[in-house]
Amino acid sequence: MSRYFDDIQLGSIELFCLTAESGSFTAASIKAGLSPAAVSRSIARLEARLGVVLFVRTTRQMRLTEGGRAYYEQCQQALTQLIEAERTITGAQDAPSGRIRISAPTPYAHYRLLPLLPSFRQRYPDVKIDVHVSNRNIDFIEEGFDLAIRGRQPDDSGLVARRLEDTELLVVATPDYLKHAGIPQTPADLKDHECIQFEMPSSGRRSLWAFNVNGQKVELETSGNYTCQSDFLATATLAKSGAGLMQAYRFTVQEELDSGAMQAVLTEYGGTTRPFFLIFPQKRHLPLRVRVFIDYLADHLTR
Repeated sequence: MSRYFDDIQLGSIELFCLTAESGSFTAASIKAGLSPAAVSRSIARLEARLGVVLFVRTTRQMRLTEGGRAYYEQCQQALTQLIEAERTITGAQDAPSGRIRISAPTPYAHYRLLPLLPSFRQRYPDVKIDVHVSNRNIDFIEEGFDLAIRGRQPDDSGLVARRLEDTELLVVATPDYLKHAGIPQTPADLKDHECIQFEMPSSGRRSLWAFNVNGQKVELETSGNYTCQSDFLATATLAKSGAGLMQAYRFTVQEELDSGAMQAVLTEYGGTTRPFFLIFPQKRHLPLRVRVFIDYLADHLTR
């Protein structure tokens, strides 16, 4: 087999991937121990070889072109395979290391994900974890994320969605609120109650409340004078303060239910759930640190 790449070309590919992940020549140069000019020249040589513009550069930002994104995905996968091949030969496969970046929505992050991380790091002390707590959709390539947890399957066929669990939904309120406003007997009674709203960041629409009516899942639009945006846990804080009813994931209110600080209503219409998925780019070879983290979450969360 004749050589297709020389050392300079392979180095340019590695610097290209580093720049795509870092978001700038300067950031990539710091990680590579080179000058920004050297990184820029390397990318320019690669673009000239390919005859393709890989980055759109402005005075304020730099981002991958469509062709650059496709090239990055292939190159990153190839470099990962090379790294994994070396680790297999040297035995480094037994010691995952490096950084994992994961994005998770606020309720799932606080109540399910974050409590698991200390024991993971006790098992794998050389792995560092960056957690992005937000309900907004992230871009895996441009923002450099390895994993995300979301409440719905992605439309992008280039992403893998692994179901973690189906989480029970409950309508809850404080005993004081129910004493003052009364206890709803059917979902139709919610029109006479203060229903705390959550506006979904992805769509700007208010979240529908789900019920089990005669064995069928029914989603209803409710109304109220409180609307929370971005942070779903804000609705829980309002409900726990006696502001009104809210539909919550059971795991966010279980402690209050056990202590009597909150009460579930409409339980005969309960039993509905919403799923949570672990999402990651579809790559043939994931870094070992990401693989063991996926397995760890699956072991502790999949139900």
